[in-house]
Amino acid sequence: MDRLVDEYFRLTSKEPRKVDKDIFEVVEEVFDTATVKAVLELVRRRVIYEIKGVVSAGKEARVYWGKDFEGRDIAIKIYLTTSAEFRKGIIKYLSADPRFSGKIPSTTRKLYSIWAKKEYSNYMRMYEVGVSVPKPIAVYENILVMDFIGSEGVPAPLLKDVELDLKRLREVFDGVVDDLKKMVLKAGLVHGDLSEYNIMIWEDRHYIIDVSQAVTLDHPNAVEYLYRDLNNIVRFFSRRGLKVPTPHELAESLGLFHTR
Repeated sequence: MDRLVDEYFRLTSKEPRKVDKDIFEVVEEVFDTATVKAVLELVRRRVIYEIKGVVSAGKEARVYWGKDFEGRDIAIKIYLTTSAEFRKGIIKYLSADPRFSGKIPSTTRKLYSIWAKKEYSNYMRMYEVGVSVPKPIAVYENILVMDFIGSEGVPAPLLKDVELDLKRLREVFDGVVDDLKKMVLKAGLVHGDLSEYNIMIWEDRHYIIDVSQAVTLDHPNAVEYLYRDLNNIVRFFSRRGLKVPTPHELAESLGLFHTR
Protein backbone atom coordinates (compact mmCIF):
# COMPACT_ATOMS: atom_id res chain seq x y z
CA MET A 1 0.00 0.00 0.00
CA ASP A 2 2.90 2.39 0.63
CA ARG A 3 3.76 2.21 -3.08
CA LEU A 4 0.19 3.19 -3.94
CA VAL A 5 0.36 6.12 -1.52
CA ASP A 6 3.54 7.33 -3.22
CA GLU A 7 1.83 7.00 -6.60
CA TYR A 8 -1.12 9.06 -5.40
CA PHE A 9 1.14 11.88 -4.27
CA ARG A 10 2.98 11.79 -7.61
CA LEU A 11 -0.23 11.99 -9.63
CA THR A 12 -1.79 14.80 -7.59
CA SER A 13 1.43 16.72 -6.95
CA LYS A 14 0.49 16.82 -3.27
CA GLU A 15 3.09 17.03 -0.57
CA PRO A 16 3.30 13.69 1.29
CA ARG A 17 1.49 13.71 4.61
CA LYS A 18 1.98 11.33 7.53
CA VAL A 19 -1.50 9.91 7.03
CA ASP A 20 -3.72 10.67 4.05
CA LYS A 21 -7.04 9.57 5.52
CA ASP A 22 -9.00 11.11 2.66
CA ILE A 23 -7.96 8.61 0.04
CA PHE A 24 -6.06 5.72 1.56
CA GLU A 25 -6.66 4.84 5.17
CA VAL A 26 -10.45 4.82 4.81
CA VAL A 27 -10.36 3.06 1.45
CA GLU A 28 -7.85 0.44 2.60
CA GLU A 29 -10.15 -0.62 5.44
CA VAL A 30 -12.87 -1.63 3.00
CA PHE A 31 -11.45 -2.24 -0.46
CA ASP A 32 -8.83 -4.50 -1.94
CA THR A 33 -5.71 -3.43 -3.77
CA ALA A 34 -7.39 -3.69 -7.18
CA THR A 35 -10.02 -1.14 -6.14
CA VAL A 36 -7.40 1.23 -4.77
CA LYS A 37 -5.53 0.92 -8.09
CA ALA A 38 -8.79 1.76 -9.88
CA VAL A 39 -9.09 4.89 -7.73
CA LEU A 40 -5.53 5.81 -8.70
CA GLU A 41 -6.36 5.38 -12.37
CA LEU A 42 -9.20 7.88 -11.96
CA VAL A 43 -6.72 10.20 -10.24
CA ARG A 44 -4.36 9.77 -13.21
CA ARG A 45 -7.23 10.63 -15.56
CA ARG A 46 -7.85 13.76 -13.47
CA VAL A 47 -11.36 12.66 -12.50
CA ILE A 48 -10.76 12.29 -8.74
CA TYR A 49 -8.49 14.61 -6.79
CA GLU A 50 -9.35 13.44 -3.29
CA ILE A 51 -11.84 11.37 -1.34
CA LYS A 52 -13.23 13.13 1.71
CA GLY A 53 -15.30 10.45 3.42
CA VAL A 54 -18.29 8.10 3.31
CA VAL A 55 -21.74 9.64 2.86
CA SER A 56 -23.71 6.45 2.25
CA ALA A 57 -22.97 2.80 3.02
CA GLY A 58 -24.94 -0.19 1.81
CA LYS A 59 -24.43 -3.91 1.41
CA GLU A 60 -23.42 -3.60 -2.23
CA ALA A 61 -21.72 -0.19 -2.42
CA ARG A 62 -20.38 2.82 -0.60
CA VAL A 63 -20.73 6.40 -1.76
CA TYR A 64 -17.97 8.87 -0.94
CA TRP A 65 -17.85 12.62 -1.07
CA GLY A 66 -14.86 13.77 -3.08
CA LYS A 67 -13.34 16.64 -5.01
CA ASP A 68 -12.24 16.87 -8.63
CA PHE A 69 -9.15 18.74 -9.82
CA GLU A 70 -11.16 21.96 -10.10
CA GLY A 71 -12.34 21.70 -6.52
CA ARG A 72 -15.91 20.73 -7.39
CA ASP A 73 -17.85 18.26 -5.28
CA ILE A 74 -18.25 14.78 -6.72
CA ALA A 75 -19.92 11.58 -5.56
CA ILE A 76 -17.80 8.44 -5.86
CA LYS A 77 -19.79 5.22 -5.78
CA ILE A 78 -17.63 2.14 -5.22
CA TYR A 79 -19.22 -1.28 -5.50
CA LEU A 80 -18.04 -3.83 -2.96
CA THR A 81 -16.61 -6.65 -5.03
CA THR A 82 -16.73 -8.97 -2.01
CA SER A 83 -20.53 -8.76 -1.74
CA ALA A 84 -21.38 -12.18 -3.17
CA GLU A 85 -24.95 -12.05 -1.84
CA PHE A 86 -25.83 -9.17 -4.14
CA ARG A 87 -24.48 -11.13 -7.12
CA LYS A 88 -27.75 -13.06 -7.59
CA GLY A 89 -29.75 -9.86 -7.84
CA ILE A 90 -27.33 -8.41 -10.38
CA ILE A 91 -27.49 -11.48 -12.60
CA LYS A 92 -31.31 -11.34 -12.57
CA TYR A 93 -31.26 -7.89 -14.13
CA LEU A 94 -28.32 -8.47 -16.48
CA SER A 95 -29.34 -11.84 -17.90
CA ALA A 96 -32.49 -10.44 -19.55
CA ASP A 97 -30.97 -7.10 -20.58
CA PRO A 98 -30.01 -7.22 -24.29
CA ARG A 99 -27.15 -4.81 -23.63
CA PHE A 100 -25.42 -7.15 -21.19
CA SER A 101 -26.99 -10.62 -21.43
CA GLY A 102 -24.06 -12.04 -23.38
CA LYS A 103 -21.43 -10.45 -21.15
CA ILE A 104 -22.03 -12.00 -17.75
CA PRO A 105 -18.60 -12.96 -16.38
CA SER A 106 -17.79 -15.74 -13.95
CA THR A 107 -15.89 -13.61 -11.43
CA THR A 108 -17.64 -11.31 -8.95
CA ARG A 109 -15.18 -8.46 -9.57
CA LYS A 110 -15.83 -8.39 -13.31
CA LEU A 111 -19.56 -8.65 -12.66
CA TYR A 112 -19.49 -5.53 -10.52
CA SER A 113 -17.47 -3.75 -13.17
CA ILE A 114 -20.23 -4.44 -15.70
CA TRP A 115 -22.86 -3.39 -13.14
CA ALA A 116 -21.09 -0.05 -12.63
CA LYS A 117 -20.94 0.45 -16.40
CA LYS A 118 -24.65 -0.36 -16.62
CA GLU A 119 -25.50 2.28 -14.04
CA TYR A 120 -23.30 4.82 -15.82
CA SER A 121 -24.98 4.02 -19.14
CA ASN A 122 -28.43 4.37 -17.57
CA TYR A 123 -27.53 7.70 -15.97
CA MET A 124 -26.12 8.97 -19.25
CA ARG A 125 -29.20 8.01 -21.25
CA MET A 126 -31.47 9.67 -18.70
CA TYR A 127 -29.32 12.79 -18.35
CA GLU A 128 -29.12 13.33 -22.10
CA VAL A 129 -32.91 13.44 -22.47
CA GLY A 130 -33.42 15.81 -19.54
CA VAL A 131 -34.34 13.46 -16.71
CA SER A 132 -33.40 15.05 -13.38
CA VAL A 133 -30.50 12.84 -12.28
CA PRO A 134 -26.98 13.57 -11.05
CA LYS A 135 -24.68 14.24 -14.00
CA PRO A 136 -22.58 11.12 -14.68
CA ILE A 137 -18.88 11.94 -14.96
CA ALA A 138 -16.90 8.72 -15.36
CA VAL A 139 -16.87 5.00 -14.76
CA TYR A 140 -13.89 2.69 -14.34
CA GLU A 141 -13.90 -0.89 -13.09
CA ASN A 142 -16.24 -0.96 -10.05
CA ILE A 143 -16.23 2.83 -9.53
CA LEU A 144 -18.83 5.32 -10.73
CA VAL A 145 -18.27 9.08 -10.44
CA MET A 146 -21.06 11.66 -10.70
CA ASP A 147 -22.13 15.07 -9.46
CA PHE A 148 -22.57 15.35 -5.71
CA ILE A 149 -26.10 16.35 -4.75
CA GLY A 150 -25.81 18.20 -1.47
CA SER A 151 -23.33 20.55 0.19
CA GLU A 152 -20.03 20.22 2.07
CA GLY A 153 -20.21 16.45 2.15
CA VAL A 154 -23.78 16.34 3.44
CA PRO A 155 -26.00 14.61 0.87
CA ALA A 156 -29.38 16.04 -0.03
CA PRO A 157 -32.26 14.50 1.94
CA LEU A 158 -34.39 11.76 0.46
CA LEU A 159 -37.99 12.48 -0.45
CA LYS A 160 -39.15 10.21 2.38
CA ASP A 161 -37.44 12.48 4.93
CA VAL A 162 -38.67 15.85 3.66
CA GLU A 163 -41.81 17.61 4.90
CA LEU A 164 -43.51 19.38 1.98
CA ASP A 165 -46.76 21.29 1.79
CA LEU A 166 -49.39 20.20 -0.74
CA LYS A 167 -48.30 22.77 -3.31
CA ARG A 168 -44.70 21.59 -3.23
CA LEU A 169 -45.80 17.95 -3.18
CA ARG A 170 -47.77 18.57 -6.36
CA GLU A 171 -44.73 20.14 -8.01
CA VAL A 172 -42.51 17.21 -7.08
CA PHE A 173 -45.12 14.66 -8.15
CA ASP A 174 -45.61 16.36 -11.52
CA GLY A 175 -41.85 16.56 -11.98
CA VAL A 176 -41.32 12.89 -11.20
CA VAL A 177 -44.12 11.87 -13.55
CA ASP A 178 -42.62 14.05 -16.28
CA ASP A 179 -39.26 12.37 -15.70
CA LEU A 180 -40.89 8.95 -15.93
CA LYS A 181 -42.27 9.92 -19.30
CA LYS A 182 -38.87 11.14 -20.53
CA MET A 183 -37.20 8.05 -19.12
CA VAL A 184 -39.49 5.68 -20.98
CA LEU A 185 -40.35 7.51 -24.18
CA LYS A 186 -37.02 9.25 -24.83
CA ALA A 187 -34.35 7.24 -23.00
CA GLY A 188 -36.11 3.91 -23.56
CA LEU A 189 -35.63 2.86 -19.95
CA VAL A 190 -37.69 1.81 -16.94
CA HIS A 191 -36.19 2.62 -13.54
CA GLY A 192 -37.49 -0.54 -11.90
CA ASP A 193 -37.01 0.51 -8.28
CA LEU A 194 -38.36 4.04 -8.10
CA SER A 195 -39.70 5.18 -4.72
CA GLU A 196 -39.31 7.86 -2.08
CA TYR A 197 -36.08 6.11 -1.06
CA ASN A 198 -34.21 7.04 -4.24
CA ILE A 199 -35.47 10.52 -4.97
CA MET A 200 -33.46 13.38 -3.48
CA ILE A 201 -34.74 16.90 -2.85
CA TRP A 202 -32.23 19.71 -3.19
CA GLU A 203 -32.63 23.43 -3.81
CA ASP A 204 -36.24 23.23 -5.01
CA ARG A 205 -35.47 20.34 -7.34
CA HIS A 206 -35.80 16.58 -7.21
CA TYR A 207 -33.13 14.13 -8.37
CA ILE A 208 -33.71 10.48 -9.23
CA ILE A 209 -30.82 8.27 -8.09
CA ASP A 210 -29.76 4.62 -7.93
CA VAL A 211 -30.46 3.63 -11.53
CA SER A 212 -28.24 0.57 -11.82
CA GLN A 213 -31.21 -1.81 -12.12
CA ALA A 214 -32.98 0.24 -14.83
CA VAL A 215 -33.82 -1.88 -17.89
CA THR A 216 -34.56 -1.23 -21.54
CA LEU A 217 -38.09 -1.47 -22.91
CA ASP A 218 -37.40 -4.82 -24.56
CA HIS A 219 -36.63 -6.40 -21.20
CA PRO A 220 -39.27 -9.11 -20.55
CA ASN A 221 -40.16 -7.54 -17.18
CA ALA A 222 -40.19 -3.90 -18.31
CA VAL A 223 -43.97 -3.45 -17.98
CA GLU A 224 -44.01 -5.16 -14.59
CA TYR A 225 -41.20 -2.92 -13.35
CA LEU A 226 -42.94 0.20 -14.68
CA TYR A 227 -46.14 -0.59 -12.83
CA ARG A 228 -44.12 -1.22 -9.69
CA ASP A 229 -42.59 2.25 -10.05
CA LEU A 230 -46.01 3.81 -10.61
CA ASN A 231 -47.48 1.96 -7.62
CA ASN A 232 -44.68 3.20 -5.37
CA ILE A 233 -45.03 6.81 -6.49
CA VAL A 234 -48.84 6.84 -6.22
CA ARG A 235 -48.70 5.19 -2.79
CA PHE A 236 -46.24 7.70 -1.36
CA PHE A 237 -47.87 10.88 -2.61
CA SER A 238 -51.40 9.75 -1.81
CA ARG A 239 -50.35 8.93 1.76
CA ARG A 240 -48.96 12.44 2.05
CA GLY A 241 -52.42 13.78 1.26
CA LEU A 242 -52.07 14.53 -2.44
CA LYS A 243 -54.86 13.55 -4.81
CA VAL A 244 -53.22 11.55 -7.59
CA PRO A 245 -54.34 9.19 -10.38
CA THR A 246 -54.24 5.43 -9.94
CA PRO A 247 -51.20 3.66 -11.42
CA HIS A 248 -53.41 2.39 -14.26
CA GLU A 249 -54.76 5.88 -14.98
CA LEU A 250 -51.28 7.33 -14.81
CA ALA A 251 -49.86 4.81 -17.28
CA GLU A 252 -52.80 5.39 -19.60
CA SER A 253 -52.57 9.18 -19.46
CA LEU A 254 -48.85 9.09 -20.18
CA GLY A 255 -49.16 6.58 -22.99
CA LEU A 256 -46.12 4.75 -21.68
CA PHE A 257 -47.37 1.26 -22.51
CA HIS A 258 -50.58 -0.40 -23.55
CA THR A 259 -52.63 -0.44 -20.38
CA ARG A 260 -53.74 -3.62 -18.79
